[in-house]
Parts: sequence; structure tokens; C-alpha cells
Amino acid sequence: MNDIATKMQRKENFCALNGASDKNIQNAEITLGLQFAQDYREYVAAFGAASFAGHELTGVCGSKRLNVVPVTLEERSNTTVPLDWYVLEQANIDGIVLWQDKSGAVYQTAPHIKPRKLCGSLAEYIEL
Repeated sequence: MNDIATKMQRKENFCALNGASDKNIQNAEITLGLQFAQDYREYVAAFGAASFAGHELTGVCGSKRLNVVPVTLEERSNTTVPLDWYVLEQANIDGIVLWQDKSGAVYQTAPHIKPRKLCGSLAEYIEL
């Protein structure tokens, strides 16, 4: 099992769906017109989507609420971010959204606030 999957499984209240196929991951990237970070690809290949310790991450899955494609398309209509960012997590608090870019960096946006870089990877984010 990859490093990101192992780190996630160790988190409190970890719960996951089924892993996504390479084809489904590629289709999601094509639909969004971007490339996922390597750690995000590893995560969705292992789990599809997952939650832990009060976090619900998007993924490549059948749940519209957790699927990175419709969630990212929805959030793009609510804020201005680079088109190569995708939603990692909707905090559901004060409009806060966590995004990731293809390098793996994680950013936070909120209404009327400039995007802020939180960390350099998904592995770092889950350890915050």
C-alpha cells in the first residue's frame, strides 16, 4: 500500500469507499481539463474517496457530493481560482474550500479572502 494510503488509514474514524480505476481517474482529469497531483492519484486509486477525523475528501467515486468533478465545477462557479486547481475538500464552514494543484500544493479559499497556501502536499495536509 502506498504512503498516503497508510497515513490516511491511521487517522481517527477513517472510512473509505472503493478505489478508482486508472480509466476513471483519467476521465475525471479530462473532464476537468487538468492533471491531479501524484499523491491525489494514489489516494483515489486506493480509496475512491475517504473521510477521517472530521474531514471528507473529494475523490473519484459515484457520490455526487464527494466526486471531485461536480464539486470542482460547482466551486469554480463560486470563486476565481486557477483552472488547474481541483477541490480537495469542502469544509462546509463559512464557505471554506480546500484546493490542490498538480504539484500537490494545498490552498484554502473563503469568500472575499485571497487564496492562501496551506502546505505542499496531501500528506502534509492530512497531518495538519
